[in-house]
Amino acid sequence: MDRTRRPHRSPKQTSPEWLKRLRQLRRRHRSWGSRKLRARLARQYQGQGVPAARTIGGWLKKLKLSRRVRRRSWSGPPIRRGKLTVAKRNNPVWTVDFKGWFRTQDGKRVEPLTVRDLHSRYVLSIRLLPDQRWEPVRRIFQRLFGRYGYPAVIRVDNGGPFGSNGPAGLSRLSVWWTAMGISLEFIAPGHPEQNGAHEQMHRVMKAETTRPPSHTRRAQQRRIDRWLRVYNQIRPHEALAQRPPADFYRPGVRQRRTAVVTYPQQWLVRQVRSNGQIKWRGRKRLIGEAFVGYRVGLKAGRKDWAVYFGSLLIGELRESDVGGMRPARYARHR
Repeated sequence: MDRTRRPHRSPKQTSPEWLKRLRQLRRRHRSWGSRKLRARLARQYQGQGVPAARTIGGWLKKLKLSRRVRRRSWSGPPIRRGKLTVAKRNNPVWTVDFKGWFRTQDGKRVEPLTVRDLHSRYVLSIRLLPDQRWEPVRRIFQRLFGRYGYPAVIRVDNGGPFGSNGPAGLSRLSVWWTAMGISLEFIAPGHPEQNGAHEQMHRVMKAETTRPPSHTRRAQQRRIDRWLRVYNQIRPHEALAQRPPADFYRPGVRQRRTAVVTYPQQWLVRQVRSNGQIKWRGRKRLIGEAFVGYRVGLKAGRKDWAVYFGSLLIGELRESDVGGMRPARYARHR
């Protein structure tokens, strides 16, 4: 009598032990896909016999634990407004944004301010604020600079409190950043994909911390703080070879700076008054309320005077004009 050649145990047969581990991990991280789940299992169990991501994906479907992700589609290729900096190490580029507001169960509005290191994907801060006023945002950044050092570049969208319709698109907050020696990069209007990894982090945070929202802002902040520890220290990232950001991020040099702008000795220097004006050639000329309290530099030209804030050209003054400063056609550095 011939015996069957079928093996006693199929190598593709579901392992009860791995299935149990997968269920436990899935309960803790409901938005993770099969590759992230496999990377975490491999890290926990030193890679010994860990099923392939494709196998895990099949188990998730069989157990009805898989998720459908709706990808946002973009109409056409991204159009860049200037060249965006490519981060090759930690800290030179931070990406900053306000995630869309929502209400906690007690009816209070919360605005999540998020700050992230571009290179390592490490999220430096998520703070829930009641609104987008620039003074509380500045206080948060003062603490971040003291803890992590100063970036060379901050990348933001064009909305408040980061940008404005004023000279060079600067707001009170971004003027302060510029005075601290930090360059500003604005993504093109209507193109959040230029800050795509930051937006993706927002989607994960929303899925894992706000459905449903907590009862109060304080409770929601605690919930996000717990989530952030997992995101930075445990959650695998595909762009980091399925390792967490904490494996890569290190703070920058922490040294105190003051918001001071300087100009060449031969330039005229004027202080911007509380109404946003300077006095030049015996007349008051409007520069912009974002520059109140700071000094601007005036560089003489053939027909006009170029107006700079630090190294950034923000406009020009002409003696024949009776109004304010003419905005610069192209914001450029000296």
